[in-house]
Amino acid sequence: MQMVTTTVLRSGSISVTDYRCSAGPADKPFVELHPGFSVSYVRKGSFGYRFQGKSFELVAGSILVGHPGDEFMCTHDHHVCGDECLSFQLAPALVETIGQGSKNRQTEIWRAGCVPPLPELMVVGELAQAAAEGTSDISLDEAGMLLAARFVTVVSGRKLKPPEARAYDRRRAVEAALWLDTHSREPIDLESAARHAGLSPFHFLRLFAKVLGVTPHQYLLRSRLRHAARLLTDDARPITDVAFDVGFADLSNFVRTFHRAAGVSPRGFRRAAKGDRKIFQDRLAALSL
Repeated sequence: MQMVTTTVLRSGSISVTDYRCSAGPADKPFVELHPGFSVSYVRKGSFGYRFQGKSFELVAGSILVGHPGDEFMCTHDHHVCGDECLSFQLAPALVETIGQGSKNRQTEIWRAGCVPPLPELMVVGELAQAAAEGTSDISLDEAGMLLAARFVTVVSGRKLKPPEARAYDRRRAVEAALWLDTHSREPIDLESAARHAGLSPFHFLRLFAKVLGVTPHQYLLRSRLRHAARLLTDDARPITDVAFDVGFADLSNFVRTFHRAAGVSPRGFRRAAKGDRKIFQDRLAALSL
């Protein structure tokens, strides 16, 4: 059996690991231990899961749930194609913040073992996978918190109470947005933005999205794109310099993100800004087909 494990993200509230397992029926299962709370999205393949005397069969779209200290065993008796999972390990404080019911009820929720493929979880799982691949403008920690919150809602049968947006909270969200825009060139994550706002990351994410209609990372990303567009129209510096100046860590990510937003590459956008109207005319013509 071969397991390839890659740490994709590590922060105070949430860490993300990519698991790729090539085990088959000939591989003998062994007892493992959940080190903490986790929700793992099965994106490919299948495997068996034994937990507290129960047996589950997981396929693409299933959710594997972990509770700290619980023993489990993965099996591959009926599965010959291997499996791949995107796993989110959650800090106890985040689990407590998401909440839902009494402490006993919380334990029941996080000892569900697994959840079958459900559309309301699969769509968020695929969003998280897109975030991991860099093809979504929602950050991976935001997607992980959304997946965890949706899991709790589904298993508990109770919707999370929406955050109250009082005048004070609205001001905090607006001030946070102004801070993000001012510091958008710097490396900012959800944890640091929430810390500046004086809120837990999960509460900050929900409040910011409720008040402003976008997640903190979406706003940060769009702020960087706005600054980039201005530089591309007014400045002759190399596109690589523009990407780094506005806060992107690498050129390919900037080009891909800018193209997705503008419909043209940064180079094409600069040419259009210098008077080449044909670029946007061709784009408009394509949209009208």
